[in-house]
Amino acid sequence: MDGTTGNGLDRQLRSARRNVAFLAGAQAILGSAAPLSISVGSLAGYQLLAADKSLATAPVTGFNVGTALGAIGIAFLSRFLGRKAAFISGAIIAALGGVLATIALLRSNFWLFAVSLLVIGISSGFTQKIRFAAADASPSSFKPKAISWILGAGIVSAIIGPQLAIWAKDLFAPFTFAGTFLALLPLGLIAIVILSFLKLPEMKKASDATVPARPLREIVTTQRFLTGMICGIGTYALMSFVMTGAPLAMVIGCGFPTELATLGIQWHVLAMFGPSFFTGMIIARVGAERVVALGLVTLMACAVVAHLGIELWNFWGALVLLGIGWNFGFIGSTAIVASTYRPHEADKVQGFHDIFLFGFVALSSFSSGKVYESQGWSFMNLVIWPVAIGCLILLAALMLRRKPAAAA
Repeated sequence: MDGTTGNGLDRQLRSARRNVAFLAGAQAILGSAAPLSISVGSLAGYQLLAADKSLATAPVTGFNVGTALGAIGIAFLSRFLGRKAAFISGAIIAALGGVLATIALLRSNFWLFAVSLLVIGISSGFTQKIRFAAADASPSSFKPKAISWILGAGIVSAIIGPQLAIWAKDLFAPFTFAGTFLALLPLGLIAIVILSFLKLPEMKKASDATVPARPLREIVTTQRFLTGMICGIGTYALMSFVMTGAPLAMVIGCGFPTELATLGIQWHVLAMFGPSFFTGMIIARVGAERVVALGLVTLMACAVVAHLGIELWNFWGALVLLGIGWNFGFIGSTAIVASTYRPHEADKVQGFHDIFLFGFVALSSFSSGKVYESQGWSFMNLVIWPVAIGCLILLAALMLRRKPAAAA
């Protein structure tokens, strides 16, 4: 390697470190909107409703729908405005959503509150693309570390969001939680300042593939794709279903203080992202199918702990296991799906996959409040069993089919 090439690589690495540092800072700030919204969204919705409380989780459903819309929106904005402008737009949307939610709570307007969480969810869809920008802005040797920085920032988000929810919930008493969502305004402004320092490289245009892209139907009807997608949807939908109902069960059903329910969500989110530092290594060692199976078994362990009682440790323990189960199940399922398509087929396959994924996640969070209101917390955890067992059967069938091929 000559000196010129070496200096060029050094400059590229310094630029990558700088960009990833700013992206990690933005992730830590903007990523807190999700745990903040989810930890108190259903509780705020519950207090805004009259006698019929079955729609209490509709605002959290709005957040999930918004996340799906945001994932689509940032793809368009990035193409026309660039990724830096797109991320700044996401920060502005988060701030506006927080202000709108505050107004809704001050006016005791349930449906305006649901719309405001949809807006905040859109910003969350933008934020989810930060990890890809960090990887794209880094040379190959720095990509794993870049992703680790973003994951580490996600853990910081898991602490900031719930703590803000606790600290600011009575800021506009007696309008509980109005202050919580107003906190998104300064967070959004701080993120805008951080993102303004980005100097992201231009996205490279995909070169013409040497192998023609296969029809979408051919890819998505394979056993491997369907198994990965169904297991991913099952894992994510179960997590959303139980997580959304847990604060209602703790505060409304069992009388625990809001602070303890919020801390439970904090531990849950930490458990969701903490294992990500080594999940990839486990997948490389034992295979994605076994990691998904481990995640599904962990979700069933969550159901067992929840069934044992309604003490604080039952709720917190179940939420931690729910987070770990989601991490292994969803990341492993994503790895299975990713192995079914070529790079130039990614956009259409990922789009197909995400439409079904976020559709079921939104449905699960919406049904969470209705099921809790009509059947209770114990029944909610019973739902885990048939879904997890069904996914395990699909995984077993996939693994059994691969064994003869490997032997051949």
